[in-house]
Amino acid sequence: MAQHNAFYAQSGGVTAVINASACGVIEAARENGDKIGKLYAGHNGIIGALTEDLIDVSQESDENIAALRHTPGGAFGSCRYKLKSIEDHRTQYERLIEVFKAHDIRYFFYNGGGDSADTCLKVSQLAETMGYPIQAIHVPKTVDNDLPITDNSPGFGSVAKYIATSTREAGLDIASMCATSTKVFILEVMGRHAGWIAAAGALAGEDATQPPHIVIFPEVAFHRKQFMARVDECVNLYGYCVVVVSEGARYEDGTFLADAGNTDAFGHRQLGGVAPTLAGMVKQDLGYKYHWAVADYLQRAARHIASKTDVEQAYATGRAAVEMALAGKNAVMPAIRRLGEGNDYAWDIIEAPLEQIANHEKFMPLNYISDDGFYITEACRQYLSPLIQGEDFPPFVNGLPAVAKLTLAKVEKKLTPFSI
Repeated sequence: MAQHNAFYAQSGGVTAVINASACGVIEAARENGDKIGKLYAGHNGIIGALTEDLIDVSQESDENIAALRHTPGGAFGSCRYKLKSIEDHRTQYERLIEVFKAHDIRYFFYNGGGDSADTCLKVSQLAETMGYPIQAIHVPKTVDNDLPITDNSPGFGSVAKYIATSTREAGLDIASMCATSTKVFILEVMGRHAGWIAAAGALAGEDATQPPHIVIFPEVAFHRKQFMARVDECVNLYGYCVVVVSEGARYEDGTFLADAGNTDAFGHRQLGGVAPTLAGMVKQDLGYKYHWAVADYLQRAARHIASKTDVEQAYATGRAAVEMALAGKNAVMPAIRRLGEGNDYAWDIIEAPLEQIANHEKFMPLNYISDDGFYITEACRQYLSPLIQGEDFPPFVNGLPAVAKLTLAKVEKKLTPFSI
């Protein structure tokens, strides 16, 4: 097999374990140095490829690469940028080929979610549509857990563990003060269209008699009167009420409770804070003293409390991507397959075609949501529980978690500048 170079990039919102996937890709590439020459990383995702802003990963020490496994954020910079169709933006694809040719890149590894899978699929089609041989492998990543085929998405298990832990801790705080102070606490979590993260909050208790007492999913239409009745019931029964709500909570007509009126680079509606919206309703309808919080970036950056299962799966999918590329695969994604449940939980990696992943979303099954729409079922608990198991604490220095400190050496540019 002739030796060619490879390109790796990160895309979309980062996770606590996306760098663990990067570690898997880089270490596997180094172990196959007879087939893969240099591995370049795109600075700020696919934008780095278009602008020829490349990082020479070979300049990083083995110790620094290993440290990526316990470093949050996106070590090489991420972006929200979705390639349009070849017909509409042929100049972008011609530019990609120009950059790939200039640096002898034949392997393309793109680490991201559903929109990134679409970009990876488009790049994989370059060989057929534009006559340049490139093997594109998508490395799965998303806290939203909404990628199809794969049992779960790397990044989700750690955010699920963080949200369940935070909900339990906040619940104890509210319970200790409810006699004379706060009666209702609302925690807003990520999840635009799928309620997986909100569902994970329910792992904080054994059932709905323990916080969180209410979970609000995007998959279930929100009805204000029903919600207020349930909040009031919980306060009367337990003295307080803890709510976990997905940012994508919506009314029956599909309108988000907190639509900010804007869209992001991927065309998604910008959401403006469902927790304060709900808190305002509680004050207006019930008059209870309340507090609310938005987990926001904290939930996806919390590497200090990452799920060991999640870290291992993120690393394994990175390694598997390289193995698939070297096996001649193209337009595929390493997906996680569940082999057992409970104490018998096990998993392996399978190959999933990108055309079945790009622009598709996996939502919460109805049998994972209680009949009243405000909690999870035992089937959901059995699905979620293995994903938060185990601890993989980073090393600590001077009381704080240690992180990788990469040199990020830039590759000399060979082409004329390109604007996007």
